[in-house]
This record gives sequence, structure tokens and C-alpha cells, in this order.
Amino acid sequence: MGFNKVVKDANEACQGIQSGMTLMLGGFGLCGIPENCITELVNMQVNNLTCISNNAGVDDFGLGLLLQGKQVKKMISSYVGENEEFERQMLSGELDVELIPQGTLAQRCMAAGYGMPVIYTPAGVGTEVAEGKEMRVFNGKKYLMEYAFDADFAIVKAWKGDTMGNLIFRSTARNFNPMMAMAGKITIAEVEELVPAGELDPDHIHTPGIYVHRIFQGKRYEKRIEQRTTQKRA
Repeated sequence: MGFNKVVKDANEACQGIQSGMTLMLGGFGLCGIPENCITELVNMQVNNLTCISNNAGVDDFGLGLLLQGKQVKKMISSYVGENEEFERQMLSGELDVELIPQGTLAQRCMAAGYGMPVIYTPAGVGTEVAEGKEMRVFNGKKYLMEYAFDADFAIVKAWKGDTMGNLIFRSTARNFNPMMAMAGKITIAEVEELVPAGELDPDHIHTPGIYVHRIFQGKRYEKRIEQRTTQKRA
């Protein structure tokens, strides 16, 4: 691939995503989610997807839109508490759910990006998380062996990016995005602002463009607040 990785829009960016694939999707709650690509996946009507994401959005936004359309067969997440449709599908057996400690989820993404086949973690030892998994002892302490993720596509959202795919994330929207950007066989980045190569300060880049295959400037970011809490005026 050449240095210019720009595609026109989410439709072009998502070409090649097919039913039955495994997707990583950045974000935490509704913060830093790839809104444009999620909407495109809904429009494409791909289904039978395995989605790796910290959570599944809310009922009518984020990955919740894919759940509404029954497009997801399995969710691999660490938190699912804000989505009633997710809860309903999980309890009814319609949706396969693998709940993973949040740090383990992050490290399995990172391991995929680093080319490591497995990690060892003490998280989950002695709980249901450990069932059926290999365990080893290091310095007298038990650790679970967890496999690196294997995703067909990683879809992330950044604040700024350039035509070579270099990315800068903003504040807490950084969350899972950088490690997922490293981990997909094909990485798609949607950005709020796309600039020419050379315009970003190299010291500010969080994800080098070598990890990114397709990039586009998104449109109409809603940036919805997951739970709005306000204080009554005196």
C-alpha cells in the first residue's frame, strides 16, 4: 500500500467486511467509538459478527445498533451494564457473550499488536474466568494463559490523523483505540480532522501510520453522553 491511505468515506473504508468476521471496535462507553463505521456496518447488513469491544454501547447508539439488528453473534467485552437489549439477548441465549477482565482485554489486544501469541495474567485465577484454561506458576503465584486476539478488522476513531495514517487521540477517547489499531489484520481509522502528511507534530502521535491501512474524515459526530448527571441549581 502507498503512503496515501485516504478513502472517501465509511462505505469505502468498510469494503471487505463480511458476515462471520471478527471485528475489534475502539471506544469506552460511548467515548471514542467509531460512530460512522458502526452506522455503515448497520447499513451493510453484515451479520454473524464477533465483536471485540470494551462494551456494547447503549440500546440506540454505538454497538447497540448492531445488536438491535441481530447482526452480532458473539460479544467479547468487559462491561455490558448500559444496554438492555444486550442483557435480553444474553439471558435468552440469543447472544454468545465472553466477559473478560478489563485489563486482560486490553493486554490481549496489545499482544496481538506486538505479535505475541499469549499473555499470562493473575486476573481471574480462582474464578469462572479460569475454567478450562492453562495455568502456570511464576515465583509462587498462579497465572492464567490467555491467547492474543485474532481480528479480521480493527476499527478505531481518532481526533486527528494524516494521509499516512498517523493518529492522535484526545483525552479519554484514547482508551482502547491505540492498542486495537495495532492489532487488526486490516485497521480502519475514522478521524474528526484529516490533515496532510507532515502537519502533525511527531512527538504527539499516539499510533504510527504503519499500523493503519485506511483512513477517512468522519461526519456528524454526535458524541452522546452515556449517563448525564446534573446538579440542581440552588
